Amino acid sequence: MVFCASLLPWHRIISTYLIKKTGHSKKTARTGAVTLIQRFGSALNLNIHFHMLFLDGVYVDDAKSEGGQRFVPVLNHHVADITRLAHLMSVRIARYLSRMGLIEADAENSYLSDASTDGEMTDHQSYSIMYRISTGFQKGKKIFSVQTRPPIVDEAKNFALLGKVEGFSLHAGVSAKAHQRGKLERLCRYISRPPVAEDRLSHTSAGKICYELKTPYRDGTTHVIFDPLDFISKLAALVPSPRVNLTRFHGVFAPNSQYRSAIIIKKAEKTPKGETKTESEKRRAMSWAARLKRAFNIDINVCERCGGAAKVIACIDDPVAINKILSHLQAKQDSKFMLPVNRAPPASFTA
Repeated sequence: MVFCASLLPWHRIISTYLIKKTGHSKKTARTGAVTLIQRFGSALNLNIHFHMLFLDGVYVDDAKSEGGQRFVPVLNHHVADITRLAHLMSVRIARYLSRMGLIEADAENSYLSDASTDGEMTDHQSYSIMYRISTGFQKGKKIFSVQTRPPIVDEAKNFALLGKVEGFSLHAGVSAKAHQRGKLERLCRYISRPPVAEDRLSHTSAGKICYELKTPYRDGTTHVIFDPLDFISKLAALVPSPRVNLTRFHGVFAPNSQYRSAIIIKKAEKTPKGETKTESEKRRAMSWAARLKRAFNIDINVCERCGGAAKVIACIDDPVAINKILSHLQAKQDSKFMLPVNRAPPASFTA
């Protein structure tokens, strides 16, 4: 199940809800989740939000089960429960941000503090959040958008499990059963996708960058237009801070969890001769060459010249050796276009 929220603390709230939903306590039941932090919106704007793959249930101790753990699923969810969780998140998040000095609260509302002095990058991030230009003489103005479709009048959408409270939203309407591996893979690919889709990028006749939205906005906007420099600033705002891991593991999936080895499928041993591997075993034993082909569509097992089969004979990771080889190849490439030093003049010009 996928839960989408805005900020922390999300895992503890949802874990408590799932444990109580199954009738257990925190001492006897454990949850598990994987969080992928996304920093981008559909228009290359800075929009930090969380996608969580949460086990729709809990693990409890059971000596009769394999690995000593038994999974207890949650049978059903209700919109009222999701809305209550969204409200609880909004209260705790506001309290946390207020304690950190990022927002200030008064009797009527909460507003952002303007005491930040983190430099130029903070300005780029702020303008990116507000869909505004951050460079040039048009700095501060709204980014240029193109509306090619009529506005959507009917905004009513039927989300099975969606809770909205004061700007916070919690969506728990997407689920995958244990046997639906294809659906789970599509879900993982969606929440781990990159911020920019190159096939939707193009140049205008005026030399600007045009980016097509995957889904039109309610006002009919289908494209956004950037100046080249502002486009670079938008990309810079999407870059995370150094040494920040955008994928987090929680509960039984955490690397230091004592239950991880009992729940995670161990790496399969070598298949004896005459036996074939299953699809799951093939994925676990995937080589780097296969991963390059799967992720980037680069097949190093095929010769670029003749199209025949190629074989990986070595893997070089020494920077000195890599630079030496590349320098040699570059020199060899340049020599094809260099004239011989002692080249004789053409016959028609000889004395």
